[in-house]
Amino acid sequence: MMKKAAAAHHEAVRANVGMVDELNQECRYFVSYSGVRLPFNLVNAIAVEALSNRNTFIRAYFDDAGMLSGFDKMVYGEVELSHRYEYHGSGRLKRAEIVMLDEEPAVLSFDETGSQIPRDVASGRDDSL
Repeated sequence: MMKKAAAAHHEAVRANVGMVDELNQECRYFVSYSGVRLPFNLVNAIAVEALSNRNTFIRAYFDDAGMLSGFDKMVYGEVELSHRYEYHGSGRLKRAEIVMLDEEPAVLSFDETGSQIPRDVASGRDDSL
């Protein structure tokens, strides 16, 4: 059941990629990312012409201000990992949606200082009962 949900979500991500394009966001390509903090730091930019020689690459989207709004890690033509980001007016990360192949999507929320908000607080749920 979880695999079906993850597959359906990946289809939605693929559809969302088209929506990102429609919003005229800049698309750039990278070899990899570094670090463990969100948003990830994308490294080793590559030209679109070089993609035909690669089995794996990152397709990244940037808004008008140059902020990373999301990326898809492509492996043999399939999305293996995707991140979508939203930011506070200050430029700090507000929300991250992370989807990994065959796993449930994870949504992380952050306050204005960049600190992660616990899921039960972010969802408005009270798990203390």
